[in-house]
Amino acid sequence: MPGDLFRSPVIIAIVVAVLIPLVATIFSYNKKPKLRSVEVKVGGEAGHTRRNHRFLSLIETPWEGANTLAALFEQACSKYPKRPLLGSRTLIKSETEVSKDGKKFEKVTFGDYVWITFDQAFQRAQNTASGLVALGHDKEEKIAIFAETRPEWLIALQACFRQNFTVVTIYASLGEEALAHSLNETEATTVICDVKQLQKIIGMSSHLKTVKRVVCMDEENQRLDTNLSGKTNWNVSSFSQLEKLGRDTPSEPRLPAPEDLAVIMYTSGSTGMPKGVMISHANIVSTVAGVMTAVPELNHNDVYIAYLPLAHILELAAEVTMLAVGASIGYGSPLTLTDISNKIKKGTKGDVSVLRPTLMTAVPAILDRIRDGVRKTVDAKGGAAKKLFDLAYRRRLAAIEGSWFGAWGLEKLFWDALVFKKIRGVLGGRVRGLLSGGAPLSADTQRFINICFGIPIGQGYGLTETCAGATFSEWDDISVGRVGPPVPHCYIKLVNWSSGGYLVTDKPMPRGEIVIGGPSVTLGYFKNQGKTDEDYKVDERGMRWFYTGDIGQFHPDGCLEIVDRKKDIVKLQHGEYVSLGKVEAALSVSPMVDSIMVHADPFHSYCVALVVPSQSYLEKWAKQSNVQYKNFEELCKNKEAEKQIVQSMAQVAKEAKLERVEIPAKVKLLPEAWTPETGLVTAALKLKRENIRKTFADELKQLYE
Repeated sequence: MPGDLFRSPVIIAIVVAVLIPLVATIFSYNKKPKLRSVEVKVGGEAGHTRRNHRFLSLIETPWEGANTLAALFEQACSKYPKRPLLGSRTLIKSETEVSKDGKKFEKVTFGDYVWITFDQAFQRAQNTASGLVALGHDKEEKIAIFAETRPEWLIALQACFRQNFTVVTIYASLGEEALAHSLNETEATTVICDVKQLQKIIGMSSHLKTVKRVVCMDEENQRLDTNLSGKTNWNVSSFSQLEKLGRDTPSEPRLPAPEDLAVIMYTSGSTGMPKGVMISHANIVSTVAGVMTAVPELNHNDVYIAYLPLAHILELAAEVTMLAVGASIGYGSPLTLTDISNKIKKGTKGDVSVLRPTLMTAVPAILDRIRDGVRKTVDAKGGAAKKLFDLAYRRRLAAIEGSWFGAWGLEKLFWDALVFKKIRGVLGGRVRGLLSGGAPLSADTQRFINICFGIPIGQGYGLTETCAGATFSEWDDISVGRVGPPVPHCYIKLVNWSSGGYLVTDKPMPRGEIVIGGPSVTLGYFKNQGKTDEDYKVDERGMRWFYTGDIGQFHPDGCLEIVDRKKDIVKLQHGEYVSLGKVEAALSVSPMVDSIMVHADPFHSYCVALVVPSQSYLEKWAKQSNVQYKNFEELCKNKEAEKQIVQSMAQVAKEAKLERVEIPAKVKLLPEAWTPETGLVTAALKLKRENIRKTFADELKQLYE
């Protein structure tokens, strides 16, 4: 029957795909590009400097009186006492599964989120602070927090601030040598850790010169054994014991001043030993003030999923911003984030499905995995479902890259309801916006998230040395490849890098090294005055500036784009320059590439690459091509597989308009994923280039033979 025909979703989709563009053409209009930052005159080295378009001067605090992290926390708890602040899931069961090749995997089943309110969190922080005093921690000593992201991490941090103790933050994935360096350099006397990290520091206790006390966070269904006789002479107690001690022996708070040192944050740097960045209370508070203006309608009804390392400035700034506005923070982990995450028992719910967050922060590697997971699911369905998805995706992509009306108007509502509603459920179904930081986000992934999840991505740019966000793309800006205008708490300046050919006089856009100035610029590197003097400058007006080493250009509307990195540029044998980071960012878009490091030897005329291929995509290709293999490791040694990866990268390289010399001539496929635990990437999943070069020195040598 004709009526039945027009009830078919595919037919309806085709009809709408024809009709709605006609309506969009009638109603769409070309808006004049919005000015998002303005040029400003400042002190220091000459260059091209811009500030946010909405504020005449830099902002330093979110509201009057909130000039330290301790004050901000106390005032937020006073304003939102009964609202839920920190949530974590109850563990129901943990079991071990064995795969066909004999590998063992832990699988967990979690229950619902259990919450503590703002006033409960404040009281726990008070008790913990008093407990630390009762344990004997002196005001001049440093406390290290060495644990995975969880509610006790933030409570411990705020407890330290109640007594003006400086906190040393260390990535849980840091290797033993770097861990010992961080603890010994800061002469930390107290370490607050979780059970997993406790075992790590006990094993290396002979290398820790100043540690006297260890506080271990409690684990469900697991009693802490504090009897370490013969292993260390430390005073070891549980977090719950510490809180009880503080409750029984309360101490008056000793609150910090804005200029006091809040955190020494050890970055899991991509080269050498980690450096400790000295961050004051005023530094972090100014970042919070700026970010609060950048996220539209940020308020106490928001729910934030916390799973990135709190020892990373991106996550720390995000969580402090959330508590400042009264939002709820639910904790998870990268391995339990979604229903199909590696550690989640099949058939049970991941963190986002239960929490249903409204806001989320992610590094590009996480977003790439979400993109690949959705594509894999769609490809597996095949048939009419895949055709409908492909049609919807093409129409939405054309609309976003076309008119404003098509991007956010009727057609978006139609495709969201027909195709993308179920996909949005992957992140819980309520996410209204997402912040990406830590590394460049590919245009392909950004568009995929925009389309399939129907949400804007605020791509940010900043460093530990600038206390995270220095720029933040506004949510009505649907362009890709840019990191937005300066956030209202800092200036962005471009200065000439003549030897690299980047000048502020370049047309049509000024280019140069990115220099960041303002109240969020940190105090320097701990016990490293030489490196501090090299990277930080104070101008004649007293403003601090940080020289990033990144190369940027300002678009006509005032948005910044990162185009290069001074340290990543290699000159090949015949004089051509290759920007390794730029090439890696372009090639990582390939669905067949999970991780990639491009290597260029200046004594040769071409570059090569180490590639961890996407296992699902490569095995799918092998099945379609009738390529026989016993396991993934054997498949990675297959020459035809190498050719397929090279062809895939060549295609995306062409689309990214890379030069011939920038495209790797040879590749080596590696079967094992690069994780922070392997020491090959940082906790933010940035490449540790030197570690990878050393680990795979023989493979790189063979690629040039």
